[in-house]
Amino acid sequence: MNRLIVSLLSLTVLIASKKDIAVNYPETKTIDTIDTYFGVEVKDPYRWLEDDRSKETEAWVKTQNKSTYSYLDNIPFRKDLKERLSSLWNYEKISAPFVEGDYTYFYKNDGLQNQYVLYRKKGNGPSETFLDPNTFSEDGTVSLDTASFSKDGSILAYAISEGGSDWRKIHIMNTETKEIIEDTLIDVKFTQISWYKNEGFYYSSYDKPEGSELSAKTDQHKVYYHKLGTSQKEDVLIFGGTQEEKHRYIYANVTEDDTYLVITPRVSTSGNKLYIKDLSVPNSKLIPVLDHTDSDTYIIENEGSKLFIVTNLDAPNKKIVTVDVSNPTPENWVDFIPETNHVLIPSKGGGFFFTEYMVDAISKVMQYDYNGKLIRDIKLPGVGSVNGFGCKKEEKTSYYSFTNYNTPSSIYKLNIETGKSELYWKPSIEFNSNAYESKQVFYTSKDGTKVPMIITHKKGIELHGKNPTILYGYGGFNISLNPSFSITNAVWMEQGGILAVPNLRGGGEYGKAWHDAGTQLKKQNVFDDFIAAGEYLIENKYTTSNYLAIRGGSNGGLLVGVIMTQRPDLAKVALPAVGVLDMLRYHTFTAGAGWAYDYGTAEQNKEMFEYLKGYSPVHNVKAGIQYPATLVTTSDHDDRVVPAHSFKFAAELQSKQTGNNPTLIRIETDAGHGAGTPVSKIIEQYADIYGFTLYNMGFEVLPNNRERKRLIL
Repeated sequence: MNRLIVSLLSLTVLIASKKDIAVNYPETKTIDTIDTYFGVEVKDPYRWLEDDRSKETEAWVKTQNKSTYSYLDNIPFRKDLKERLSSLWNYEKISAPFVEGDYTYFYKNDGLQNQYVLYRKKGNGPSETFLDPNTFSEDGTVSLDTASFSKDGSILAYAISEGGSDWRKIHIMNTETKEIIEDTLIDVKFTQISWYKNEGFYYSSYDKPEGSELSAKTDQHKVYYHKLGTSQKEDVLIFGGTQEEKHRYIYANVTEDDTYLVITPRVSTSGNKLYIKDLSVPNSKLIPVLDHTDSDTYIIENEGSKLFIVTNLDAPNKKIVTVDVSNPTPENWVDFIPETNHVLIPSKGGGFFFTEYMVDAISKVMQYDYNGKLIRDIKLPGVGSVNGFGCKKEEKTSYYSFTNYNTPSSIYKLNIETGKSELYWKPSIEFNSNAYESKQVFYTSKDGTKVPMIITHKKGIELHGKNPTILYGYGGFNISLNPSFSITNAVWMEQGGILAVPNLRGGGEYGKAWHDAGTQLKKQNVFDDFIAAGEYLIENKYTTSNYLAIRGGSNGGLLVGVIMTQRPDLAKVALPAVGVLDMLRYHTFTAGAGWAYDYGTAEQNKEMFEYLKGYSPVHNVKAGIQYPATLVTTSDHDDRVVPAHSFKFAAELQSKQTGNNPTLIRIETDAGHGAGTPVSKIIEQYADIYGFTLYNMGFEVLPNNRERKRLIL
């Protein structure tokens, strides 16, 4: 049931903020749209902002950005932050090398290049530029996504993203001549590119939706096989596309020996079915390994017909099992590397398995042979996070990176036979890691649960309650926040800032049980964990509410939106980025319906509707309350979490905010959910975010200036 009554809300307000910066909020009209859920009417006055193709929405975006930048432009140290971000960012960064055919490839960024460049060399010869995404567009907004080589390395299929969109185009290149050899594959989304021999590759996509390709719902994923030398319209549909059984995400990959095709269909972001097909037998059928979505299960390796399967079925922290392909269902599985008390993250390479375990969000790695025998513990450079270890089966050297919150990522070279590591590459960066320290603490959440948090800052910092502090969180989708270095965080800490990162329920730090404890009707646990983290920081005098900022993106943007509406007194500044903020309609946009495992949906049942409505940020902004100084950030090409979430939330805040705290929205153009964003745009974004944060904490000069002055405290 919809009732449309058009009114106009004029909100030209002058806020006497620091240095009397005026905030001129644009006019945002309301249309009295009403939906009915289980007999309950819910108003949605800013529904019109969901139309990303309308001239009215376009005009609203322009006027909001004009208002926001008129404020940001007057922050006195914003330019200084941008210069420091640019200076610190300007160092050479490289990836671990990898071998394809006769060449060794690696990615490199000279410092401030918008996109990483793919280089290669043959043997001990000189390096040459192979593929430079910075040439794809003048402003760096077209980025390289997936790059996949044929088995002999002679052909490259690579996907590009335009303007940060999740939609991809696939180009096919002869690696020797660097010439594009086929027509471009279009309308590709959420895909791997997995080669079968040198003949063709498997990829995934959706049919182009009716309406806006950036916001219309997509929930029918399909796997195709593209044979070289044919057109895309001849690509063979391998899996998906039936109305009887919809899968929102379907991924396909070929085993390293080219024997099997593995397909993992998903209805949601958690849980998948599992099928396998014998490619050595013509016209073979797909064999079901798992026909339900009660677990996250995939095939990591095979040795002939023996499959090695990673699963959390009846093993919340994951384990590896083996089974023969002739009888691959769970009743025939045999434990290979059993479940432990810590979450398993496995990889393979050089004829061995490497098992990374998260011990309170910190990495520990062990090496096993194909008989399940423990060969050794891998000695790591320190306490932090590692990534890598994977390589081809015949290789004798593997690479991994090591980092933590105050240590820039370095690359180590591992001799697989001896287990000895040596430093391969270390960045030359203008940042003194030894001047900073990280401390892991455990605090108690509302229901008594112990939650870990890592706090990082300059050594010798005084705990007097006035340190500018960012509390960053996520808490969802089984995603773990492990210690890692960030240039932007480094700049924050240089200013005397504290970075605090709790490992909230909903994440994957303690396995499936930890994840499930922050989903659906238990989602409030995540918010309670975050609130308790802020209270811990205040109680222990790291900071006070006047110097605390809460920050998160995507699901973390939801987190910030909820906390600022449930506890507007907790923090001085709120920074929700690309957030899921309308919990009653999130599943109607793009692939949002696939998030229901974590959130549930408003149509699910009355209890779920009431629960979602009870915390949905868009529906819980109330008049007469002073909310934190808020800078909502989003992008016009975000087709993961559509910008309408942020638009509607910002409009609600601007119409109801009480007091002098500004409520602004910064809308990036030609950018998406985050991946592939040009370095130049990232630097500008963080100069604005940190400038806004510090200014609204009362600083008129940067905190590391010993002659700083205070404004309103």
